[in-house]
Amino acid sequence: MEIFEKIAAGSRVEADSIGTLEVPENAYYGVQSLRAKRNFPITGTKLHPLFIRNLARIKLAAAETNRRSGKLGAEKADAIAKACREIMRGKLTESFIVDGIQGGAGTSANMNANEVIANRSIEILGGRKGDYRIVHPNDDVNMCQSTNDVIPTCGKLTSLDLLQDLDRELKALAESLLAKSVEFDHILKIGRTQLQDAVPMRLGQTFHSYASMVSRDRERLLNLKKELYTVNMGATAIGTAINTSDFYFYNIVPELGKVTGYPLTQAEDLFDATENLDSFVAVSSGLKTCAIDLSKMCNDLRLLSSGPRAGIGEISLPAMQNGSSIMPGKVNPVIPEVVTQVAFEIAGNDTTITMAAEAGQMELNAFEPVLFYNLFDSISELTHAVNTLRVNCIDGITANEERCESLLNASVGIATALNPYIGYKKAAEIAKKSLKTCVPVKDLVLKEKLMTESDLEQVLDAYSLTTIHSGKATSSAV
Repeated sequence: MEIFEKIAAGSRVEADSIGTLEVPENAYYGVQSLRAKRNFPITGTKLHPLFIRNLARIKLAAAETNRRSGKLGAEKADAIAKACREIMRGKLTESFIVDGIQGGAGTSANMNANEVIANRSIEILGGRKGDYRIVHPNDDVNMCQSTNDVIPTCGKLTSLDLLQDLDRELKALAESLLAKSVEFDHILKIGRTQLQDAVPMRLGQTFHSYASMVSRDRERLLNLKKELYTVNMGATAIGTAINTSDFYFYNIVPELGKVTGYPLTQAEDLFDATENLDSFVAVSSGLKTCAIDLSKMCNDLRLLSSGPRAGIGEISLPAMQNGSSIMPGKVNPVIPEVVTQVAFEIAGNDTTITMAAEAGQMELNAFEPVLFYNLFDSISELTHAVNTLRVNCIDGITANEERCESLLNASVGIATALNPYIGYKKAAEIAKKSLKTCVPVKDLVLKEKLMTESDLEQVLDAYSLTTIHSGKATSSAV
């Protein structure tokens, strides 16, 4: 049976090594894509749009390289390039029908791209979809490639694209936190360890520490991005570069770098780069670390804003929505709550990614689809969480100065500063007596004539207690 034989109105027959299937006549996808759609009804979601775009980028780079090598005719190469550029602009996305999680190490995703590009190329050249004598999905679109170098490379490019948006959001969040640290730098408050009163500090120092943390997370992810610049294009099936030309082997990665704008390099050991996914595990770990840091900060924000009357109440978060269907006037810290839930999600994704990377055998890891599905989800969710945290929470935080002052004055944490002058044991006695009698620490020290009033004023000056010896408790740069 000829592969292009039409057997019924509105359909065409396509064949692969398994057999034949009827494919909708106007479909850009083909038999292998249709089989995958039927075989993998897993998540109900299709390939990530950026993953589709990067499949087209790879196919474009391959077509241009194969054209320059003389292996792919100019007419076919032009048609393939035009089809790829259309997909890169967001067209034909509906023709990518395979599920994000699929068996076969991503072969279905690769063939979905090959079939869509081939059929659009055929159409460009004046043929009918499914007539692969004009442009063939495997022989032409997939020339010198394998799923095993296309899919991991596509995963790296998509991660790099997604990380750009996350980096912008983290940078903006760090700047917002730094602005709050300046705004609140004059406000004295009591510090807390293990949720118990500790020693005095400035509210600005709290927010500066958050800014430093976010900046460190951002820098960590920027460094991890460098691991994604090394790709295994040219490896084909397992790393031997079978079915490639010398010209293609040495030029595909530079060409792909031109198409994407990334400083890509070909892996020195293509076997290693084809079978091992540790770079993705490292990125996932960086995302998890960032998410955990943000969740810890959000825990603090919920505690510091708790109340508003019966809690700590040192800061107020922006009121974003009603907090209860039964308690009038209740407003909950919904933005920090959702960021913490995202952290839970990313921690779970990281476990999946870790196990997927570990589960590979021999010269290929078949579990890249679930790894990428979860990795893309982690980057996207974290990006959105950071945005809403900044816009809907951090930028609108206000300080309750009187409450900060009241809690500071009621605390005995300031007694710690007396240790060098009256000793730990005596300072502990003073603190204990102050807690029991509600008499301020300062008054008890003077009453017992342990220090002169002038010396005591100097030692217990709250603002001076918030600075280190250089006179600066924190750097102003983040």
